[in-house]
Parts: sequence; C-alpha cells; structure tokens
Amino acid sequence: MNTFNEIMNRIEQEDTIIIHRHVRPDPDAYGSQLGLKSYLQLKFPDKNIYAVGESEPSLDFMGTFDAVSDDTYKEALVIVCDTANAPRIDDQRFANGKGLIKIDHHPALDQYGELNYVNTEASSTSEIIFDIIAHFNDTSIIDAETARLLYLGIVGDTGRFLFSNTSAHTMEVGAQLLKYPFDHTAELNKMAEKDPKLMPFQGYVLQNFEMNDNGFAKVQITQDVLKQFDIKPNEASQFVNTIADLRGLKIWVFAVDEGEDIRCRLRSKKVVINDVAQQFGGGGHPNASGVTVYSWEEFDRLAEALNQKLID
Repeated sequence: MNTFNEIMNRIEQEDTIIIHRHVRPDPDAYGSQLGLKSYLQLKFPDKNIYAVGESEPSLDFMGTFDAVSDDTYKEALVIVCDTANAPRIDDQRFANGKGLIKIDHHPALDQYGELNYVNTEASSTSEIIFDIIAHFNDTSIIDAETARLLYLGIVGDTGRFLFSNTSAHTMEVGAQLLKYPFDHTAELNKMAEKDPKLMPFQGYVLQNFEMNDNGFAKVQITQDVLKQFDIKPNEASQFVNTIADLRGLKIWVFAVDEGEDIRCRLRSKKVVINDVAQQFGGGGHPNASGVTVYSWEEFDRLAEALNQKLID
C-alpha cells in the first residue's frame, strides 16, 4: 500500500490532474477514470481535474469527457487508468505532462509510468480506485456518483460478478458501493440495453458461429455483414458474449473487420489465452484479451493457435 501513499503525495503536489484511459473503452475504463476524477474533485475541490478521451456512445450514460488544451499538459500530472501498454492510451498527449502515473490491473508488460501501481489480483481498475479511497479513509467523502461509476466499472469487468476474476474482496467492495444512494438496478439495465435495430445482428451471430469438438468457436464479422445490418464495428463488439452460454464452449474469438484492420476479442472459460494474444501483438487478461490482425489469413493463424491450446 506504500504505492498508494506515493500516488497521493504526487497528486497533492500538483494543481492540475489529467486522467486518461485506453482506446475502445469499456465500463471499467470509464468507471475507473471518471470515478477517480469524481473522488479527487471531492477530496481536492481547489484542483483542476480533467478526464479525456474519445467517447463510446453505448457508455454515454456513464459520463462525459473534457476538452483540454495542449498548454494545460505542461504543468499537469497525468494519471492513466486501466491501460496495459502505452500505445493503447487514448490521446497520446499523456506523455506531455510533468509527471505520469499508471494504475492498472492487467499484466504489467509495459510499465510506462514514472510511478506504476499494477494489481493483477484485482477484478478491475475500478476496484483498485475504491481500494485507494478506502486506504485513505475517504469512503465518507465520496458520493453516490463516485460509487455509481466504480460499481459499474466492477460489474463490467466481472460480467456481473460471473467471471473468475470475482473475488471475495470484489464482492465486499461491491457491497460497500451499494450503500450509496444510486439506483443500481436502473444503471445495470442501461448497461445491458441495446438499440432494437441491433437485434437482427444478434440473430446473425447465433446462426453463424463455428464451433468444433474441442470447444473452440469463432465468429467472423466482415464488412459486408456490417453493411447488411447497418451496424458499426463498436456496436458489433457489444455481442462478443452472445455465444458464451454454449455447452462445451471453452475458448472463442469474436472478430470484426473494422476496415484497416480486424479487431479480435478473445474469451475463454478457465483456459489461459493472453499468451496467445501476446504472440500476435495483443494482450489482456488470462481469460479475456484482445488482438488486432490485418488479414483474414492472419486471423486463421490466430484461430488455430487458440484451438491448439485445447489440444496440447
């Protein structure tokens, strides 16, 4: 916990804090980034605290981001949440600050911060942010908005507490956050909601996955399919877990052709797959990772490597 003290000491020294997170944000990216901003604004009302990055429309209900000038970075401490490696940080101006802190729960492959706190045992970076708050006995100063953001971040990265990264501590943190007066049922419904126009696409996924006897499945979404259903790549990605409940499923890959590249989301049930992700230039958690490939031929090699995990 000494690192928590070092982080807070750096925050206390600066008047301006700019908080970043990764590209293609998920609920934990939003929750940890905006939750940290909310907490610091309450703890340090006289500081200038910003959260930056491109918005993800499906998560707009969680919050919005700030426009920050280049000059602002010159005297700012930058904190990056939930981002394993520097190339994935949204808004590369993160390197222009006078100091850089990394707070994350992914495997520590790229310790790009001057000060790094990485806890791979945490379910999410949002859980870590709550641990920081609790470490400084600040649970009494945060409000329902801070709690809402952190709760949604934890829920997102644990799959509503279904994934194996859910620990006893995770549940304890969730229980603490539910003591604050926000409507968690309404918020979870917002997180799960999808535009009715997207439902035919879900039907397509259910009818067009390929699964073999080893328990490996793949879903390939081409540009033609996106056009057919009038759906954007980021909207398609919301359906990565559509086939998750298949009996016998052990590993699956959900690939979406985004035009210049093919974004592949890797998922598994207990089988470690982030080693395969790393082989192809990606990374992530043992059971949930991401990879970008640049042709369907390269995708086939990725799929074979994942299938081989079930044979070896």
